[in-house]
Amino acid sequence: MSQQQVASRDGEKAAKTNKWRTSLTSACIILCQFMIPMGAGINGSLHIAEGLGAPPEQALWIVASYPLTQGTFVIIGGRIGAVYGHKITAVVAGAAWVVFHLIAGFMRNVISLCVMRALSGIGAAFIMPNAIALITINFPPGKTRNLTVGLFGAMAPIGAAGGSVFPGLFGQLLPWWWLFFFLAILGTFVYGLFFLVVEGEEQPMDRNGKIDYVGAYFGVAGLFLFNFSWTQASLVGWDHPYVYVILLLSLLHLVVFGFLEAKVIDQPIMPMGIWASPSFSMMIVSAFISFTSFGMLLWYVTVWNQEVRGYGVLLNAAAFVPLTVGGAGAAILSAHIVRYVAAQYIFAIGSLATLVSLILIATMPEQQSYWAQVFPALLLTSLRPDFLFTASQLIASETVKRSQQGVAGSLIGTVLAYGMATGLGFAGRVEYYTNNQGKDLVKGYRNGLYLGIGMAGAAVILPLLSVRIPKETREGWDEETIAE
Repeated sequence: MSQQQVASRDGEKAAKTNKWRTSLTSACIILCQFMIPMGAGINGSLHIAEGLGAPPEQALWIVASYPLTQGTFVIIGGRIGAVYGHKITAVVAGAAWVVFHLIAGFMRNVISLCVMRALSGIGAAFIMPNAIALITINFPPGKTRNLTVGLFGAMAPIGAAGGSVFPGLFGQLLPWWWLFFFLAILGTFVYGLFFLVVEGEEQPMDRNGKIDYVGAYFGVAGLFLFNFSWTQASLVGWDHPYVYVILLLSLLHLVVFGFLEAKVIDQPIMPMGIWASPSFSMMIVSAFISFTSFGMLLWYVTVWNQEVRGYGVLLNAAAFVPLTVGGAGAAILSAHIVRYVAAQYIFAIGSLATLVSLILIATMPEQQSYWAQVFPALLLTSLRPDFLFTASQLIASETVKRSQQGVAGSLIGTVLAYGMATGLGFAGRVEYYTNNQGKDLVKGYRNGLYLGIGMAGAAVILPLLSVRIPKETREGWDEETIAE
């Protein structure tokens, strides 16, 4: 065999090995995103509250405590990853996610369980932006990145559906705490594989940088208190002065945060320059509104099925299967259409799907066949997470420097999780004042859904008016990006 033939064979073998390595890296990053929404477990909250001897309304906190901290702490996750390394940050966060889910299985009252849920949400908050950053670091612009981003986004509905199916299975067959033990075991496998396979950056993006702890406090505390006040108000109303005080404190914290980041801090966790692009800033606003309406949809389908139509936990889990199947198809579709359709149109289509789904749920009668309106609504809204996530990532990659991809990922993660958590508080507030003191549940549900319809409508219009991003046709890094 000639030297040329040997070299050719070795080259083919190396290319094949590299292809498998790339595929495995992509799969490990994607699976991280699968675990995050699975931890939300909306479907199991009512069953867990019952098992703890708590009233049904406290189930809202069992749901909200996880995305509350996920949505608030994610704002600093990207910056910490930029300073200490995106991979090591994601690995440590994954370990925390596993540990606090394990401890949650031993909790026997609502408050302690919510605390553990909140702590595991912090782990999720640090995983997401750093996983996103690792996508942009490991894969240059092109088909592989587009497909990875699309499948990464697909894990939102698939993981959320898993968060409905598994609580149903465990609620039907085993005590509720086995759900948390199962999540801890599954998380150990997924994050362990991530640690072994995924390559981190050669050195942190900003290894000599500093963490803005003062700004981090004001940003995280402001977002946390704002969401807490709205969620608590949906349970006790605005008649209690402490709810107003918490809301006021949250707004003051956020004002101070904005001032410090813009005028005082040398290395802020949120550089104000990231907002320089109108397309990026309006995308963030639109995504927040859209994810808020999506959270309302998932919650009200669950409580309508269980509280009004008498679905058991397992039957309600089965009801969400269209979200899983549709989400998988939407991921593949979104990854391919980015080369032919501009990001703002992909974004608007995803929001439009949720708008139509909300209308279907808000207008359905109390008792009706599942196939008439719930099934098409869940199948249709499965487009939204994938289309919005893919479009958001493309907008960020086009408008944000490579060195700030972690920060951009943090913001996208914030609007995803925080939007869903805050939406529950907004809708719950409307429901509280319109359900005739709990005597007319359906009326309250409908009014909460009407709020979601308005928000979804705004999320359709805003990107069409203000976001301008060309179709994604690049292959590989451009010179300016490499220079970053």
